[in-house]
Amino acid sequence: MMTVITETVVRAGQEDAWERAYHQRAAEAQGQPGWIALQLLIPTDEPRTRVVVGTWQTREHWETWHATEGFQRTREQLNAATEREGGERWFQVVEEQVSPRA
Repeated sequence: MMTVITETVVRAGQEDAWERAYHQRAAEAQGQPGWIALQLLIPTDEPRTRVVVGTWQTREHWETWHATEGFQRTREQLNAATEREGGERWFQVVEEQVSPRA
């Protein structure tokens, strides 16, 4: 299992447009082979920053998803609302513990 973390800074005033496009993309990801989980984080001290944490069975599953029409469809919308996009950071998931109350 692999987790990828990406960080983006949204253009001022474009937060709603970015979030709409992101939610479309996230809904499409859920149906993809290898998709496990997704989190969208906003740092409390950086309200225009978005940190996306995606977990996939393999990196190849994630790469295949990036080549799909569903992913590409939102690329232009997200790019237009993005001020700065950071690179990806990959992690091998060694252990995962989830609360049964979650």
